Amino acid sequence: MSCNMVFALAAEKLAGNIEVPERAEYLRVIMLELNRIASHLIWFGTTSLDLGAITPFLYGFREREDILDLFEMTCGQRLTFNYIRVGGVAGDIPREFIPKCREFLGKFDAKVDDYERVLTENPIFVARNKDVGILTPEMAVAYGVSGPSLRASGVRFDLRKDDPYSIYDRFDFNIPAFHNGDCYDRYMVRIQEMRESAKIVRQAIDRIPDGEVRAKVSINFKPPAGEVYSRIENSRGEMGAYIQSIGEKKPLRVKLRGGSYNQLQVMPELVKGHKIADVVAIMASLDIIMPEVDR
Repeated sequence: MSCNMVFALAAEKLAGNIEVPERAEYLRVIMLELNRIASHLIWFGTTSLDLGAITPFLYGFREREDILDLFEMTCGQRLTFNYIRVGGVAGDIPREFIPKCREFLGKFDAKVDDYERVLTENPIFVARNKDVGILTPEMAVAYGVSGPSLRASGVRFDLRKDDPYSIYDRFDFNIPAFHNGDCYDRYMVRIQEMRESAKIVRQAIDRIPDGEVRAKVSINFKPPAGEVYSRIENSRGEMGAYIQSIGEKKPLRVKLRGGSYNQLQVMPELVKGHKIADVVAIMASLDIIMPEVDR
């Protein structure tokens, strides 16, 4: 959903005159925050599995399936959503979406408590992550690290608060941050972020207005010539879209920026002085997705 969103924001910014309907803005926020939770759940499960813990993997994917059910009933897909479009979203949510979403949110905080009971004070997990792969705030900023990995180093920067987009300024939520910058703090940031994302979704579904879900945008949409950069807070950090237009139906150039590339670049610094087994924990804690690096 976030990949859809950042491109749509860039195209709307380039066009200059597209007003996204209120209902669509709320739907965008709901989908983005549900997707952030789903992404963190993949991270939680696979990171635990990398370190030898099977139960958290099963727990994380169990709740992720509930979110994918919500996405599937909305846009028919469980992976390549193509839901957020220029001018709004592809279509309205079905009637059963909000009751199902409330049902999920009603149990989710207790599930996160379960995650913490399994790992947060687990002596093996703590030993594998505490004081391992310390990323100082100076190093994080120098390498352009963003997202949870940056905030775990004590830099409380989040585009939803510091460079607001869509309607994020209407919601009450906190930006979790820690100060040690180790693998354990990167875990804690993501655990708390899932709780905050659930808080945002609750507010959004309580306040969502009726109305249209997409502005009238021509199928032959041709923004004026020019260039633009738009950015959002993805689950792995800053995600940006650069579009260069020459006034035609297709852009001359598009460049997408993900957070994983910068996180990967800092790896040689973080592994110094550690054991081979620690490399697994460090790389997992940064939530590096290789196809995102490749892009």
